Amino acid sequence: MASAMTVLVTGASGLVGAEVTARLTAAGHTVLALVHSNGLLVRNNGRKLNPAPGTLTPLTGDITRPGLGLADDELRLVAAADRIVHCAAITDFGLPEERYESVNVAGTRHVLGVATAHRIPLVHVSTAYVCGERDGIAREDELDVGQRPGNAYEKSKLTGETLVHRAAGEGLPVTVVRPSIVTGAARNGCVRDFKTIYPVLRIVTRGLVRTIPGHYDAALDLVPVDRVADLVTEAATRFEDAQGLTLHAVGQVLTLRDFSDVLAEYPSFQVPRFVPPSSFSATALPDAERPFYDRVVSLYDTYFRRRIHFDATRAAAFSGRPVPAGGRPYLRRLLDHCLKVGYLGAPVPREPSLARSERSAPR
Repeated sequence: MASAMTVLVTGASGLVGAEVTARLTAAGHTVLALVHSNGLLVRNNGRKLNPAPGTLTPLTGDITRPGLGLADDELRLVAAADRIVHCAAITDFGLPEERYESVNVAGTRHVLGVATAHRIPLVHVSTAYVCGERDGIAREDELDVGQRPGNAYEKSKLTGETLVHRAAGEGLPVTVVRPSIVTGAARNGCVRDFKTIYPVLRIVTRGLVRTIPGHYDAALDLVPVDRVADLVTEAATRFEDAQGLTLHAVGQVLTLRDFSDVLAEYPSFQVPRFVPPSSFSATALPDAERPFYDRVVSLYDTYFRRRIHFDATRAAAFSGRPVPAGGRPYLRRLLDHCLKVGYLGAPVPREPSLARSERSAPR
């Protein structure tokens, strides 16, 4: 185990931040847990975080303000930290652009200001989707290759990560971790927050939107939250090995054909039809479907048309863990959990044939 450290974790009450905080405190490190308004730290399994005494110091601050909105005595605590893990971000889609600018760009700038002033090594949590709207392979050593961001969130994360790499070029020790679409736990699909792809699942499985623009060979990259937290934590505790690297925290790749086929296994689910984006017209949708498309599904359209694959060679070499395979079984675990807790309605027995044979295959 690495020597005990003091680590500032921004966004410590978020899905990834809480799991990183739990791992660091369990390993005997002290976490300065920066939160904005929600001071309660809850694990992905829904249980309150109960670390050993003396390993957790909550700090209420605001990354949109210089000095992270902290009082002088709190800033002195932060100045003595051995690491900063920057998880705080706005990840919801469809918000005004200034919200992303304030938190994801200016917030990152303020974190960099603290890190630079006190020469504190930084682990920055970005997103694999800084790749923007393009097909092919997105590599860990790429950043701005002239891509078009898929939405305002991606634009803000690209800008924020650019600031981080600029600071690294000026001498700040930095590691970047880029998760793809963060979803439930690898083993059982459990998730605390039904965000990212989950609202779309809820809309389409209820048949509220039946036609979606997309390509059946487009790729959705779903990464379990525990895999992301493991990699971020390891980057912080093995920083000497991680310094200077950008690591893709990615995994369970699904084509839209996979997605569609798995949904069809569930009798209670409606299965959307994907049509080429060039022939799709939102105005042609039935009146009952249009509001659900406009408010939810349209925000994720770009993810249904990108034929993108994330290279994770460096992440696999650093962690010693290969990128997980088995997208279809993992999606079933996510859906089963959603049914178990009632997010996607009540469970109905499925046809066992294909699902059973795949589940019994050795992994």
